[in-house]
Amino acid sequence: MIDLTPACRELATLVAGIDDARRPDPTPCPDMTVGDVLDHLEDVAAGFTAIATGREQPRRPDLPAALDALAAAWADPAAWEGETAGPGVALPAATWGRIALTEVVVHGWDLARATGRPFAPPDATLEACLAHVRDFVPRAPLPELWGTPVALPDDAPLLDRVVAGTGRRPG
Repeated sequence: MIDLTPACRELATLVAGIDDARRPDPTPCPDMTVGDVLDHLEDVAAGFTAIATGREQPRRPDLPAALDALAAAWADPAAWEGETAGPGVALPAATWGRIALTEVVVHGWDLARATGRPFAPPDATLEACLAHVRDFVPRAPLPELWGTPVALPDDAPLLDRVVAGTGRRPG
């Protein structure tokens, strides 16, 4: 079980400070603006909360509250057990939890880069995310959702290694 709370709180702090005037700005996520990433994260929070709880969730326009609900749903050890059908594929529940973490961390980085705001989840969170990215991305059931990993040295910052594993170019 991984605690999604630190990543969700860090992202909630980041998005709370993003002015609506930044919505049209480009991000490192291909073909997505700041507004597109924010909207996507609302869907992510609702969808992954539903996977964790087994109950459909409404899409919340208050992203910080949706991120709190996401973290709370995955704080239940039962959310990490068994196999769960998600969008288009059934995977172990633990894999869905790790995908949720990766969505929060990677899109948090996208938004931070696009807006010049800080985003610094703790090392333990980033280590869990990096382990997932290294294991899952090369064999993901929908590989088109990820870019080609970018090679970085092993001593590069953890967050840079996470996003490089998804095809983004840190630096």
